[in-house]
Amino acid sequence: MSDPNVEKEAGSTQEPPEKKKREYKDFGHEEEKATHAKVDMSQIQLKAEDLYDKDKVDLETIVVDDVFKLLQCDENGLSSEEAQRRLELFGPNRLESEEQNAFLQFLSFMWNPLSWVMEGAALVAIVLSNGEHRPPDWEDFVGIVLLLFINSAIGFYEERNAGNAVKALMDSLAPKAKVKRNGSWSEIESADLVPGDMIAFKIGDIVPADCRLTEAINVSIDQAALTGESLPQGKKNGDQCFSGSTCKQGEAEGVVISTGANTFFGRAASLVGQDDDTTGHLQKILAQIGSFCLVSIGIFVIAEIFCLYAGFRYNYRRGLDNILVLLIGGIPIAMPTVLSVTLAVGAQQLAKYKAIVTRITAIEELAAVTILCSDKTGTLTTNKLTIDRETIRIYGPFSIEDVILLAAYASRTENQDAIDTCVVASLDDPARARAGITLLDFKPFNPVDKRTEITYREESSGKLKRVTKGMTGIIIELCSRNKTEELENKLEADVEEFAARGLRALAVAYEEVDGDDPEGEGNGFELIGLLPIFDPPREDTKQTIDDALLLGVKVKMVTGDQLAIAKETGRRLGLGDHMYPAKVLKDGPEPGSRFANLDEMILDADGFAGVFPEHKYEIVKRLQGLGHLCAMTGDGANDAPALSRANVGIAVEGATDAARGAADIVLTEPGLSTIVHAIRGSRVIFQRMRNYSIYACAVTIRIVVCFAILAFAFKFDFPPFMVLIIALLNDGTIMTLSVDRVLPSLTPDSWDLAEIFSFAVAYGIYLTASTIALVAIIIKTTFFYDKFGVTLTNGATMAIDHNDPQLHMIVYLQVAIISQALIFVTRSHGFFFMERPSFALFFAFCIAQLVSSIIAAYANWGFTNIHAISGGWIGIVWVWNIIWFFPLDLIKFAMKATIIKSLRARHEAQLAQQTKQSGVPITRTQSRAASIHESLYSNRVSFIRRAARKVGFGQKVSMKPEELQRFSSIQAQRTGTVLARNPSRQAA
Repeated sequence: MSDPNVEKEAGSTQEPPEKKKREYKDFGHEEEKATHAKVDMSQIQLKAEDLYDKDKVDLETIVVDDVFKLLQCDENGLSSEEAQRRLELFGPNRLESEEQNAFLQFLSFMWNPLSWVMEGAALVAIVLSNGEHRPPDWEDFVGIVLLLFINSAIGFYEERNAGNAVKALMDSLAPKAKVKRNGSWSEIESADLVPGDMIAFKIGDIVPADCRLTEAINVSIDQAALTGESLPQGKKNGDQCFSGSTCKQGEAEGVVISTGANTFFGRAASLVGQDDDTTGHLQKILAQIGSFCLVSIGIFVIAEIFCLYAGFRYNYRRGLDNILVLLIGGIPIAMPTVLSVTLAVGAQQLAKYKAIVTRITAIEELAAVTILCSDKTGTLTTNKLTIDRETIRIYGPFSIEDVILLAAYASRTENQDAIDTCVVASLDDPARARAGITLLDFKPFNPVDKRTEITYREESSGKLKRVTKGMTGIIIELCSRNKTEELENKLEADVEEFAARGLRALAVAYEEVDGDDPEGEGNGFELIGLLPIFDPPREDTKQTIDDALLLGVKVKMVTGDQLAIAKETGRRLGLGDHMYPAKVLKDGPEPGSRFANLDEMILDADGFAGVFPEHKYEIVKRLQGLGHLCAMTGDGANDAPALSRANVGIAVEGATDAARGAADIVLTEPGLSTIVHAIRGSRVIFQRMRNYSIYACAVTIRIVVCFAILAFAFKFDFPPFMVLIIALLNDGTIMTLSVDRVLPSLTPDSWDLAEIFSFAVAYGIYLTASTIALVAIIIKTTFFYDKFGVTLTNGATMAIDHNDPQLHMIVYLQVAIISQALIFVTRSHGFFFMERPSFALFFAFCIAQLVSSIIAAYANWGFTNIHAISGGWIGIVWVWNIIWFFPLDLIKFAMKATIIKSLRARHEAQLAQQTKQSGVPITRTQSRAASIHESLYSNRVSFIRRAARKVGFGQKVSMKPEELQRFSSIQAQRTGTVLARNPSRQAA
């Protein structure tokens, strides 16, 4: 490679006096000039309202001297005594976590209306059923309590395995810190740092607390995990560094201005813990399904009280037994447990796709997600800077490969910063960065010169050459050989094009050095190329986004990086470039824009740039307010609040502990492709839960209506213990639904409860008719004796005694068989035999029916008034059920063609009306409808909190939403006001 023979010309270096100095637009942060606190700094005892007023004091921007005065310290550090005093005032430099009491957590699973009714039934069995010379109903009591404890134990086990988000955030704080105490440096636990401490850190260290730098030597800080910025930021004296960020270059000293929960990092933890008392999405659904069952039971219990006691004049115990049948049989007590097991098994299945589920109810919510809010840096992109070869600009006779090689010469090969790393990595062999040359002199990047420079000897020719790379404006000022008006115009246009596309421009220049003196003057730098640097998308991200769109999920980018970078990334991914700066979240759409309001703009946007934690949190919150279920992906601590607020928080592979702790799903493989598997898997799980919900509601209607009518029509007293047996066998079989074979939907799933309840009522009434018809024939006719020769107790040919023990057994067997068989109808969309169930479900069904038939054939349980029946009766019941089973599919199709079709048409009309009124196409899921009873389910969490406080199990530490103002003011309020109330004894 040789340099073209270009002579220096005097004319090329002389410029007209009036020529304006060019400014090359490039990426960087606007420098905030240091300010003074507009208060009398001799009066340290500032009021909280003064410290909240950014116009008076701002610990981020006031001059460092004022920081020292405000924090009552100096560059020699604190004394050990003062540090201990401040540790007691401010607490340790870590995030507090609240440990739940295990016993109270277990009890909390019995704290919902479904459990209350069962607990009431247990009390009825042991307390109220005690009289008329009969002992308490111990059998029913033990059975009910056992059922409650089994369900609570399974739920407790699943929830106890869930991770604690705040604890994960706490564990990710830097464990050690170098601090100046009593005038000398030492290493201590970072938890012991206090505001006013002098700390030091160097390359590779994690910043242990928020601080202002008092000395900075060539410092570069990686804040990607906190702010989402893909490039490390250069820091100088007076700048602020955030706790949890990483020092990538240089070394620094600084004064701590905030610790623990009051740091930028700690605020993220406070946001994570802010939603403790919110009602989970699945809990809302349970609330509404539970309310449906409770209302159904309540109506018929009241009817029985009036009819049996007032009408039939039943004695106390007889009427109570009938009411117990409705309470025990009608409550789907296993519903929370069945759904928990379904979700837990689903979580194990998702683990096969390298997706670890930390909150199992998030699986159900993932199936309903309509919008995926994704962080950019490290999520959609690799978080590794790369040179975009396709857009490299060259200005001389050098090829693109030559420019990259020369830029690699001017890069460090050890202790590299992010720029040097990406330039050297662009070579096919990184060893070429020093191959064929002898290094004579190297000047690393520094914030003043803003460039690197190498002087080397080319071994092949023996010539001395010099290459420099760096900020465009700096490099072009050095150039003298080919700097013409035409070149500068072209360079300026290229830099502006790069900036508009979010590419960082890195200029490269070259000169030859006369003689053998490495310090000698060269023949003049010549601009040879402009390298575009960007954070490239992951290889699979575009396909993942396309797959998500096919599944009906819209993807929005939410990043802390600049707007131009966000737009360029969006274009490369096919995501769109309707991106907006974060300030619109505060200011709203501009007057005259096509958006009527901020909500409309947020729905239309492909993404937002320049956002901070509270912005991400606000975006997710607003989308949820519009009826959408949101998933949020991220990898940094700055994503933690939004990950926690989102219906489903997803931490990608390589995410920080903070992001993993706040997330509901943690990916262990690179990229987002596993999210598509997770969405499909969650929709399979959702279908299983929906199938069970229809079944459970149908069985409630079937039990309650059936036995109430039998009591009214025939004074039929079914034994409560046998209803308990039916419930136990049903629940055992239905647990296998968690591994059933179902197909996922191609659109986001939603809980359309009107459809579920409609199907349930239709199935329930039909099955009720099957039982009433059978009992009526046995009581009113001798049909079965005439045709099959079967008899009842004492050879009776018809049930003259309406409470014949063998008639009780016949009803038990008929109800047990056809109620379980209903699941094969509810799980299928077409004919039940067209969709094969899982082996586990079919096997469990067969075992349950075998057990039911054995009980019918051999159980002579006097305490519950049943007696074994003959094989003839068992055969009759089976044939009877098979005949009644087949029309169930016809009922399903008839419902879909009439009532369900009408419900869906009305729902679509409501959506169209909402869109017409607001101008915003809102996709509201049915599950977002508020339930007047949901508070009864949500207060399970608050029940733990109240009980824990009363018995002294710990206190909650969190930050109020109204305190989420400008962060530096929060820091000032936390630090300054405490010191004001507790002035230093030294100062006194």
